[in-house]
Amino acid sequence: MSGRPAAGDGPGAPAGRRLALRLAANVLVMAVVFALALFLPAGTLGWRAGWVFLALFFAFVVALSAWLLRANPELLVERMTGIGRRDQKGWDKLFLALVGPAFFGWLALMALDASRFHWSRVPGWLQAAGGAVLVASFVLFFLTFRENSFLSPAVRVQTERAQTVVSSGPYRHVRHPMYAAFLLLALGTPLLLGSWLGALGGAVLVALVAVRAVLEERVLREELPGYDDYARRVRHRLVPGVW
Repeated sequence: MSGRPAAGDGPGAPAGRRLALRLAANVLVMAVVFALALFLPAGTLGWRAGWVFLALFFAFVVALSAWLLRANPELLVERMTGIGRRDQKGWDKLFLALVGPAFFGWLALMALDASRFHWSRVPGWLQAAGGAVLVASFVLFFLTFRENSFLSPAVRVQTERAQTVVSSGPYRHVRHPMYAAFLLLALGTPLLLGSWLGALGGAVLVALVAVRAVLEERVLREELPGYDDYARRVRHRLVPGVW
C-alpha cells in the first residue's frame, strides 16, 4: 500500500524542461517572499539568524524539489497544482486562504521580536538547538514525501491517480507525518530565530494544523477505501503515544 512510483517514471524531455523552469520560478518567488517577510520587519539585512534560517530552509526546498523532479514528477505536479482544484474541499480552500497569510505574519512577528525590537532573549545554545530541530523536521518531511506519492497540499482524494492508503515508512507510526514535521518546524524556527513570541505563534499554527488533520480524516474515512482500517491500526495522528 505504498504511494511510491515505479522506477523509471518521469515526464518526457520537453515537458520535463517546462516543469523544471516552472519549479525554478516558483522557488525563486518563494525565496523573495520569505526574505521580504523576514527582513522588512527586521529593519536590517544584518540579522544573522534570519540568514541562517533562509539558508537552511531553501537548501532543503531546492534539494527536495530536485529530488521530486527526478524521482516523482507526478507528485511534484500535484504539489504545484493541487490547490484550487474543483474537488478540493471548500472548507480547505478557506483554511489555506487564512493560514497562508498567518504563516507569513508569523515570520514577520519573529523578525519584529528578535531583530527590530529585541523583546526576546534566547541564548545562543538554544538557538543552535532550534536549528537542529528545524533540520530534523526536514528529515521527516523528506521521509514523508519519499513514501507518499499522493501528498497533495489540498484536501482532496485523487481519484484520477487511483489514490490508495499509504501505511509504510513514517505512516506506520502516525497518520499525519507531514503535520508532525510541521510541528517540529514550528518549534525549531522560533528558537533558531530567537523569538519567544514566535514560539507562541507557532503553537497557534500547530493547533490550526491539528484541526485540519481532524477534518481531513473525516474526508478520508468517507472517500478513501481502506482508510478506516488504517486509522484503527495506527492510533495517533501527529505524536506517537500522545495524539
